[in-house]
Amino acid sequence: MAYILIVEDNEMNRDMLGRRLERRGFEIKFALDGQEGLDMMKSTKPDLVLMDMGLPVLDGWEATSQAKADPDLKEIPIIALTAHALETDRIKALEAGADDFDTKPVDIQRLLEKIGKFT
Repeated sequence: MAYILIVEDNEMNRDMLGRRLERRGFEIKFALDGQEGLDMMKSTKPDLVLMDMGLPVLDGWEATSQAKADPDLKEIPIIALTAHALETDRIKALEAGADDFDTKPVDIQRLLEKIGKFT
């Protein structure tokens, strides 16, 4: 099964999402901020990244943009996750380089469908 890196600073969100995806057979690792997420992408090469946009140190917008500008990381699919559900937020995430976008709280079935497009 696919290895998913969840870049999320909120402990409850990490726990809930991680457990739900592990039960479905995914290998899960976590990064707590955008810089740690980039570093882990480089060192562990996940099959997919779930990137929170509102992160400390380096926000998800910039982390996504940097990942997509890196020849070694640009092919890793990134699904942006945010509590901001406006169309402008979706557009901003896609312009930063995200391959898809979903809102929090996460609808697990909808997210699984999106993950399935990339894994």
